[in-house]
Amino acid sequence: MTRSPHPGTGESTDLSAWITRPGAPETLAARMGIELVEASPERLVGTMPVAGNKQLYGMLHGGASVVLAETLGSIGAALHAGGGHIALGVDINATHHRPVRSGIVTGVATALALGPTSASYDVVITDEAGRRTCSARITVAPNTAQRMQRGRK
Repeated sequence: MTRSPHPGTGESTDLSAWITRPGAPETLAARMGIELVEASPERLVGTMPVAGNKQLYGMLHGGASVVLAETLGSIGAALHAGGGHIALGVDINATHHRPVRSGIVTGVATALALGPTSASYDVVITDEAGRRTCSARITVAPNTAQRMQRGRK
């Protein structure tokens, strides 16, 4: 499992365990069953079960795919910002290519640009057969906490 500095403390921790740790503030990623497999500022891989994340017609909800994409992009941008800084999503779009009715989907986020004020990721979500089910692009503002604090002074 991927280890990274614990946001805000600099201590190393398992990222998936950090999202789902007992006593942690409730997170959407934990509620959706998202697990991180790999994480660096340049590339992130995460999985999410289809069960529990379906829409009325028994298929994976498109919004669930967007949650997976935003989770990966936001964590990648926070890792890029370093030092326990937060990162907030600015823009996301997604195209859904095919339905998924069961199993696990895997998201792979690849950095397109990593700058001081924005980070953009291409996210490809596939089913267990390796078929692309969703393509997403997310832009995130890293170091948001620093900019917010400077603005308050």
